[in-house]
Amino acid sequence: MPCALAVHGGAWNVPDGDLEPHREGIIEALKPGWDLLRSGCSALEVVERAVCTLEDNPTFNAGHGAHLNQAREVQLDASIMEGEKLEAGAVAAVQCVRHPVSLARMVLELSPHVLIVGNGAHRFASDHGMELCRQRDLLVGRELDRYLRVRDGEDDLVIREFDDDPLDTHFGTVGAVACDCSGHVAAATSTGGTQDKLPGRVGDSAVIGAGTYADDRAGAVSSTGWGEGILRMALAKAGIDRMASGMSPGRAGQASIRTLDRIQGKAGLILVDRLGHASAVFNTPRMARGIATQDRGLLVGVDRRMTRA
Repeated sequence: MPCALAVHGGAWNVPDGDLEPHREGIIEALKPGWDLLRSGCSALEVVERAVCTLEDNPTFNAGHGAHLNQAREVQLDASIMEGEKLEAGAVAAVQCVRHPVSLARMVLELSPHVLIVGNGAHRFASDHGMELCRQRDLLVGRELDRYLRVRDGEDDLVIREFDDDPLDTHFGTVGAVACDCSGHVAAATSTGGTQDKLPGRVGDSAVIGAGTYADDRAGAVSSTGWGEGILRMALAKAGIDRMASGMSPGRAGQASIRTLDRIQGKAGLILVDRLGHASAVFNTPRMARGIATQDRGLLVGVDRRMTRA
C-alpha cells in the first residue's frame, strides 16, 4: 500500500524574511516523518512526532513560540485522530504543556473522552505522568514584542496577518496528515491560537471536524487559518466528505476552501487519501507546507510553487 505524509506550518502572509526558517522547519518535520512512515511506523505515531517537532520550533505558532492572549498568557489547543476506529483526542486552553499534541493522544488512548480543557487537562497530564512546564518555557521574545505592540494600539495586527501587504506577523498553526503502509490514516493539528485572543478562546485546532479529521474510508485532513471561519464551515470534515465521494485530495481541498467564500474566510488544508495521494491548498498569500509521496518524493513550499526538499 502506498504511503504519504503532508505537514504544514500555517497559512497566512509569511513575510519575505521568514521564508527560509519556515521552509527549514517544514523539512525538519517532513524528512524524519517520511523515514518513519516508510519503515512501517503507524500513521498515528508519525503525525504525532511530526507535530511535536513543529511545536518545538519557535518559528511556528504552536508550543514553544505560541502567541500570547490578552492576559499575557500562552494557551494552547491541539487534536489528533486516527481513521480506523475514528478515535480522537483533543485538549484546549492548556498553559503548561510543551507538546499539546502528545497530551491529545493521551486523551485518545487513556480516557473515555475526546476533549479536555484547561486545568482539567493539566490534572489529566500530571495523573498520567506527563511533566508540566512553566509558562516562560513556552515564551519567545517575538511574541512578547507583538503583545506589547497590540497593547500600544496596533489593534489591526491580527487582521493584517491574512492581508497581501507585507508585515512582520506570525500565524503558524502546525499540522500533519499521513497514510501508512497498512492503509490507515491519521491527522493532528496544534496551535497557540489567534494573537490577542480572549483568555479561554478555543479555535478550530482542538475541534474534531473543523481543524482535524481522519477516516480510513476517505483520508485525513488538517486545517489552518482563521479559526472562527474554519469552525463555522467544519472545514476538515468537508474535505473528508469530498474525498469520500471520489474526489482527489487536491480537488477536495479546493472545493472545501471555496466554501469559505461565503464568509470571507481564509485558510489552508493538507490532505491525504487512503490511496497514498497528498495535496495542500490555501487561499491565503502563503502557506508553509511539505508533501512526501512515493511517486513524487519530498516537496516543500511557502509560496505557490513547491520544490524538492
